[in-house]
Amino acid sequence: MQPLADRVRPKTLDEFVGQKQILALEKILFKSIRSGQVFSMIFWGPPGSGKTTLARVIANETKARFLEFSAVNAKTSELKPIFEDIRKTKKATERVIVFIDEIHRFSKAQQDAFLPYVERGDIILIGATTENPSFEVIGALLSRTRVFVLERLSNNDLKEIINRAIKDKAVGLGEYKINFDEGALDYLIEGANGDSRIALNALEIAANSKGAKNITLDVATLQDALQKRALLYDRAGDEHYNTISAFIKSMRASNTDSALYYLARMVVAGEDPLFIARRMVVFASEDIGAAQPTALVVANAVFRACETIGYPECQENLAHGVVYLCKCKKDRSAYNAYFKALDDVKKYGNLPIPLEILNAPTALMKNLGYGANYKPYSTGSLLPEKLKDKKYYLGLE
Repeated sequence: MQPLADRVRPKTLDEFVGQKQILALEKILFKSIRSGQVFSMIFWGPPGSGKTTLARVIANETKARFLEFSAVNAKTSELKPIFEDIRKTKKATERVIVFIDEIHRFSKAQQDAFLPYVERGDIILIGATTENPSFEVIGALLSRTRVFVLERLSNNDLKEIINRAIKDKAVGLGEYKINFDEGALDYLIEGANGDSRIALNALEIAANSKGAKNITLDVATLQDALQKRALLYDRAGDEHYNTISAFIKSMRASNTDSALYYLARMVVAGEDPLFIARRMVVFASEDIGAAQPTALVVANAVFRACETIGYPECQENLAHGVVYLCKCKKDRSAYNAYFKALDDVKKYGNLPIPLEILNAPTALMKNLGYGANYKPYSTGSLLPEKLKDKKYYLGLE
């Protein structure tokens, strides 16, 4: 029998729970689904937030042909003939949605294979990832898709999903006539931590352990069910989305013990050491920056060590780097200054660069004033005229 989470999976938009930030009535995604005019997109969110379910709902609502693959076990050499067949046989009005779960596991070269089919409109690509698409999805594919961020489900969302499952007699647990002891439902919701799959799997384990109808689930039973599920969850490495957040925040707080603990959790779970090291490289510039410039050097050295050595030895390099980054003074002045400048670029576009700092390789350019009065060590503003009084970098914070 299929797991409960699969059996009660929503099939329509009306049944789908959560993600109102992208599925409210006025949102572009909701409108495009209702109109049947969907486009290629990437769903970025934590495990159990509904990425796969939403892709299936879109296909169902738009009456599209739906092909589902996982980047874990699919090869682009196997997908290309399928895409070619679609290109040759697809009717002009037919929609074909290709869903790629864990699309970040495809290499950059493998992702390139999708481009011509997406660009021609042969397929509507929906990719799902727990990783930041900015780092894990090639720019050419990002520019041809729309990224939607899915959030962890709220406690109210999980409560609604659980209540539906225990009342559904057709495919849910309605036959069990489940009740909860005081505090038990809240315990299950908190233990699931925003992941509907964890909540439903733990609920099913707990209900099956009772083996009868008219059952009452208590905290102890649910605690046992959640622990059994958590062991599988950790070994599969899906917990990384939560743990990496705790890891980064521990380093930010200079809490060495916490950072080492969360590092150890990721290592034991089999997390990719390059994933951890890559986050350390980002952290070195984002949270330490100019306060300790060698932090980036150390973080890069850790990344290189992980790349060269791998597990198990590279865990020592990771620990070394974590302790160093924790001990560094923290400063976000460079990070904050850059994003202030970025805001102005987005707001004003390409403002004219002052003539004095423009190169003048030709006589015409010199006559036009390019490079005139240029002083190599000027203390004045070199920003465009509209921004000449702006100050982005204010020194160490």
